[in-house]
Amino acid sequence: MELIYQAEKTFEKTDFVKSALPRGEYESCTFRYCNFAEANLSEFKFFECTFIGCNLSMANITKTAFRDARFTDCKMLGLRFDQCNPFTFSVSFDNCTLDHSSFFKTSLKKAPFKNSKLHEVDFTQSDLTGAIIFNCDLLRATFDNTILEKADLRMSFNYSIDPTINKIKKAKFSLQAVSGLLDIYDLEIS
Repeated sequence: MELIYQAEKTFEKTDFVKSALPRGEYESCTFRYCNFAEANLSEFKFFECTFIGCNLSMANITKTAFRDARFTDCKMLGLRFDQCNPFTFSVSFDNCTLDHSSFFKTSLKKAPFKNSKLHEVDFTQSDLTGAIIFNCDLLRATFDNTILEKADLRMSFNYSIDPTINKIKKAKFSLQAVSGLLDIYDLEIS
């Protein structure tokens, strides 16, 4: 199968479930309001691409390369970012729903997560050094042997992070949400 190369192209309101996106490399492309739900995007390359208002839920992203990929207003349920190509992996999220996604053992240094819903997301053994997790709902997100050093979670909420099994040196938390660091002690804080 021949791989294609596309640069600086805009795809708008396209249903890639009905008509598959050709496998290849996409550079500086914009995808607006496209449907990728359950699509096979394995081994695709997205370099400096922007996804706006897209549905990528349950898409197959095995060995997919994301370099400087930006996601805004996207629905991204159950994605396995841990299976992506780790070489130059860099992503940013703004106002996205990432529930049930996995970043297991993924390097997310300085990655921005803004205004997003991250229910039951797996950050086990991830490196979130210097990440900005701004105004995110982290209900039942898993942090286990996660590096959160210098991460900024001051405006985020509903997290439960055990400081005895995660690296949190110089991480920033708000006073209102700091109880999420004490959940393991089963304290009543008022």
